Amino acid sequence: MGSWALGAIIALLASLIIATNGLVAIILLFLIQKSSSKGLCFVLNLAIADTMVGFTVMGLAIDEISQPFYPSQNFCTLRMAFVVSSSAASILSLILVACDRHLAIRKPFHYFQLVTGLRVGICLVGLWLVAATVGFLPVFVPCLQMFSNRGKCSFFHVFHPAYLLTLFLTGFFPALLLFLYLYCDMLKIASVHVQHIQEVEQAGLAGGCPPPRTISDMKAMRTVATLIGCFTLSWLPFFIASIVLMFCTQCFPYKVIENFLWLLGLGNSLLNPLLYSYWQRDVRLQLSHLAADVKRKVLLRLGKGRCFPGRDPKPLPAVSCLQLQD
Repeated sequence: MGSWALGAIIALLASLIIATNGLVAIILLFLIQKSSSKGLCFVLNLAIADTMVGFTVMGLAIDEISQPFYPSQNFCTLRMAFVVSSSAASILSLILVACDRHLAIRKPFHYFQLVTGLRVGICLVGLWLVAATVGFLPVFVPCLQMFSNRGKCSFFHVFHPAYLLTLFLTGFFPALLLFLYLYCDMLKIASVHVQHIQEVEQAGLAGGCPPPRTISDMKAMRTVATLIGCFTLSWLPFFIASIVLMFCTQCFPYKVIENFLWLLGLGNSLLNPLLYSYWQRDVRLQLSHLAADVKRKVLLRLGKGRCFPGRDPKPLPAVSCLQLQD
């Protein structure tokens, strides 16, 4: 894949990431103002982190399109530090969302007493401090940098393998295991609920129609399984291939990691707003209301333009105007 084609794909992906996460962030801001749910702040933080991923990746896309480009070592290190920080913030936000949902299922009666505004703020501040520390550590510790004359900003051209190995083994894989544990435990709870309800139905105590709880639990199980699968398939191939490449440079083609597996990981920032906004019923309702308002305003403008066409002294009949306004 040529540099221009790769840059165009990355630019398209970054644009979609920015647009979708920006829309979800706006909707979540309205919801947080109207509701008292503190858990939405974690989903909002996820949308903000993924938006930053889109902006940082857009710079790499511009570099690919404008090849040949020979940036300085400090410029590359700083740029990749922003990429790593925003990606780390996105993954950590996923963990916070998972912890919040797990707590809501495990402790439904104590959830609002445990999840307070102060605790949410502390968690978010700590998240961004950890993400910034992880991403900008090579900037302040030069021994973690690797000077390369290939003239391209990339993880393997800028960061030392020891830093990358530490980042993968102590950062990503523990986060992945925690993420899988939390959602698998929620899946287990939902399956237990479904099993109990089915036992009640078989005993003839629930009547002829399945209760709404069964349908909601089945939907929750499918949603959780989708979240686990998307996160694992997006990031796991990239990190496994990267570790193999660090130990054996000839065992795995670098271009495959850079052109395909890394793009697959970035695709998770595009899936996050779609999956997590669909999972939140309030977000779906707010999005439908927003779409209905936009449609109504567009129809009203079109109706006014047809009913009052400039200086035409003969407007359309009033019945058609009312129909357009409806």
